[in-house]
Amino acid sequence: MKYLYFSIICVIVIQLSSCMNSGHTNDEKNHNHSYHDSVSKSNNLFDTTIHYASEIHLANVKQLTNGGDNAEAYFSFNDSMIVFQAKVPKWGSECDQIYYFPFNDGDMMVKKPKLLSEGLGRTTCSYFMPGDTTVLYGSTRSGGDNCPPEPERRADGKYVWPIYQDFDIYIADLEGTLIDTLISGPGYDAEATVSPNGDKIVFTSDRSGDLELYTCDIDGSNVNQITYELGYDGGAFFSPDGNKLVFRSSRPKSKEEINEYKQLLSEGLVKPTNMELYVCNVDGSDLQRVTDLGKANWAPFFHPSGEKIIFSSNHASKRGFEFNLFMINIDGTGLEQITYDGIFDAFPMFSYNGEKLIFSSNRNNGGTRNTNLFIADWVD
Repeated sequence: MKYLYFSIICVIVIQLSSCMNSGHTNDEKNHNHSYHDSVSKSNNLFDTTIHYASEIHLANVKQLTNGGDNAEAYFSFNDSMIVFQAKVPKWGSECDQIYYFPFNDGDMMVKKPKLLSEGLGRTTCSYFMPGDTTVLYGSTRSGGDNCPPEPERRADGKYVWPIYQDFDIYIADLEGTLIDTLISGPGYDAEATVSPNGDKIVFTSDRSGDLELYTCDIDGSNVNQITYELGYDGGAFFSPDGNKLVFRSSRPKSKEEINEYKQLLSEGLVKPTNMELYVCNVDGSDLQRVTDLGKANWAPFFHPSGEKIIFSSNHASKRGFEFNLFMINIDGTGLEQITYDGIFDAFPMFSYNGEKLIFSSNRNNGGTRNTNLFIADWVD
């Protein structure tokens, strides 16, 4: 699900779901607040950097939003617009809602973008459809107009994401008018993204009793399950040629891990603190594990070459809650760090022409819990 607003020791400020699980918990907020407070007291000054010198693959970095939680921004096919999810108090959103923004339409630093999800339910994982006149997104609106409750703090202290059973996948036009229910049914259906070829969609569902990946044709027909191993498979994206998928997965192995996973899933929850990246063909064949780094590796997206993957990870973090962007070859070699923020970078997407990278970050947020969108020119 969205978004991971996610943190191993509780910090991810945005919820998942590459597409990751949307919505973050009070534990995350309190931890992040405490962290920023400690930085403020020790340094008496907040970092205002938006481009670190070590970020050699980024140029002309620009901040697009200022305040709230903004994440999972994805380009239109013609690269002129983005669609994203946000929880921004000054925009009136009580939980994650879907917005879109044409780059020639002013500045989101001062202007509210267009709301597409009508403020109903909790939403996640939006993506442009072919033609750039409609978008798909996941929403709990079938279960009610209000934001669904977030999981209460657990006595065992486990960091978990909710798997809302009311999530279905909808299509709306750029005025926000709902024009179709693409994928629905009992249980969780969300985390959908669209092939660059405009012919297929991939999404996550628990319709089999486990959280697996499915593909369908662009009109929602011809649904096929493509992953089958126990564990949370989600946040999938197509390769530039539309022939492969990359995704994150938890894959419990020990008896204890399996029992814990099944118990949490029965409660409508998953624990996203141990995930690795996998690639496979669109039909699920030739499944290969890409990373073996430990901790949480997620929000993957293919490099324009199709031979590398950019992703968010805290594997190098000593404290557990610093997430940066890394890049790796699809065969698991050539790991390279891309961003160097001290708190949180995630949800990267390359523009279709390969010239831009958009991502979410806690940089330059004045010591608040805000997660903003940034865009940069990409330098290979």
